[in-house]
Amino acid sequence: MITLAVDTSAGDCAACVYDSSGRGEIARSVERIGRGHAERLFPVIAHALQEAGVVYGDLQRLGVCIGPGSFTGLRVGVSAMRGLSLALGIPLVGVTAFDALMVRAQPGKPALIALDARRGEVYAQLFDAKHRPAGDPAAMPPEAAADIAVEAGALLLGSGAALVAGAQDAPDLSPGVSTVDIGAVAELAAEMENPADSPKPLYLRAADAKPQAGFAVSRREIRP
Repeated sequence: MITLAVDTSAGDCAACVYDSSGRGEIARSVERIGRGHAERLFPVIAHALQEAGVVYGDLQRLGVCIGPGSFTGLRVGVSAMRGLSLALGIPLVGVTAFDALMVRAQPGKPALIALDARRGEVYAQLFDAKHRPAGDPAAMPPEAAADIAVEAGALLLGSGAALVAGAQDAPDLSPGVSTVDIGAVAELAAEMENPADSPKPLYLRAADAKPQAGFAVSRREIRP
């Protein structure tokens, strides 16, 4: 089964073509752009398809990283892949950044995935030694995540791992892999069962940007 997966949840705009029939990862295209995912996503996809020697009609499944991460980036990736799924008539599955990072985690050891959420917080989720979720993902201060990691004896992974490691005097907390690998997203997407519903972005807190109510213009009733 040929799967195309993308990730726009953070600073990368990434796409990967994966063959679950035995070849594994065929090609990838990754651009470190920070912003502007909407403008670069389909050129990045086109490059990955060209490198893989496949066309849209060859695809049998789509995957997308649903975060958590950048609110704008997540919307871009999920919306684009929903549209592509509809146009091609093939299923779309969502992969969390937590699960994608766990693919590269050290076997036989618990891990705390911590993603830098800005505003003095991290998005965190604990996994046990068999790489199964040991708690729900949540936004929290690095200090709280450090307490969880110390209690579980967990390895730290993710873009917020250094923040957690530095939150308390705990020499056993050493950061590991920090970024989501698009190959891991594609691998998981190829292995997942088809979902009943379309994937949605994983938001663990409200958006940073909010409407400015003070600038709202009141409606005036018009009478004949």
